[in-house]
Amino acid sequence: MHLEKASRKKASIKMALQGPSGCGKTFSSLLLSFGLCNDWAKIAVIDSENHSSELYAHLGNYNVLQLTAPYTPEKYIQAIETCEKLGMQVIIIDSISHEWEFILEAHASLSGNSFTNWQKIGLRHKAFIQAILGSRSHIIATIRTKQDYVINERNGKMVPEKVGLKAVQREGLDYEFTLVFDLNIKNNAIATKDRTGLFSEKHENKISIETGKSIYNWCNSGVDIKTDDISNRINNCKSVGELLTLYNDFPQFNEVLKKEFEQRKREILIHKEV
Repeated sequence: MHLEKASRKKASIKMALQGPSGCGKTFSSLLLSFGLCNDWAKIAVIDSENHSSELYAHLGNYNVLQLTAPYTPEKYIQAIETCEKLGMQVIIIDSISHEWEFILEAHASLSGNSFTNWQKIGLRHKAFIQAILGSRSHIIATIRTKQDYVINERNGKMVPEKVGLKAVQREGLDYEFTLVFDLNIKNNAIATKDRTGLFSEKHENKISIETGKSIYNWCNSGVDIKTDDISNRINNCKSVGELLTLYNDFPQFNEVLKKEFEQRKREILIHKEV
């Protein structure tokens, strides 16, 4: 166990664009992507929106991977891995709402204890989120929103009232992303979650290629992570869970440090048995 100076490491962005149908999530994601890598050929869209991403083919020669129902977490994970193997620098997942709708339907179809079933089905959803967060590529996920309601009492009667838009995904998912933009029907965006500090003081604006360039510069303003840094952190892991988190957070080191990860896992398990 040791202390080290805090420093922000270079990283790939994990961000989300959420908004109602027709607000320009796909188009805005493509502009951001080109700003992030400056090469249409290094951009891939995982499309579960019935070929909607191809409406913007005039922008450049980006790649499209079509997903069809059922929209299982495993399909999304496989699609992400395919894009990574082909060297895609930016992966747009358009949209991740279909995955959550599948999870809800799959849970509803299970018999038995609802709480126990959520634990089982939740592991599949968690693996999907880990695939996003652990990717070496920049990830832009689009999320549908829908009108949300609450039930209030009016004149002795319980009536539904509109309270705004709600993301079609698991509640609290926005905490996982570094940056979240909310888009309205006029295609104006505002950052509702911003760990970069680039947009927290700004008002609604159009997303552009320049927005993507700003995010790219932020991603690359940190210090390089070296193999020795990860090796030291492996040795400091005190649980298998902590080791797995490290493994998922830095996939670029998984192959070269595979033996060290396995050795530390054995040491932790042996210590636990003793």
